[in-house]
Amino acid sequence: MDKTLFEKIADREIPADILHEDDHCLAFRDINPQAPVHFLVVPRRPIPALVDLTVGDEELMGHLFVVANAVAVKEGISEGGYRTVINCGKHGQQTVPHIHVHVLGGRQLSWPPG
Repeated sequence: MDKTLFEKIADREIPADILHEDDHCLAFRDINPQAPVHFLVVPRRPIPALVDLTVGDEELMGHLFVVANAVAVKEGISEGGYRTVINCGKHGQQTVPHIHVHVLGGRQLSWPPG
């Protein structure tokens, strides 16, 4: 099976501005930012989408959000607030079949999105 884009980034086959890395995930800046600060938090284990999560993925998903917050603090957006988004499937505008958390901040975001 072919590697996902995010697996290639994790394996350093594709360059990225990596903000955090550990045994379970990595965080890096989005190449098409939609806010002054826009980064992704991606598990190393490729899970195609939210609908593919199973019992046992709770710890990993919790870790992604703990990392998202830690990087948001480092990036200076935690005090003003930020948004986390996980797109799922075609209607959710998921473009990479590897679950990932978008973290957006650094400006007032509008609601509702899209």
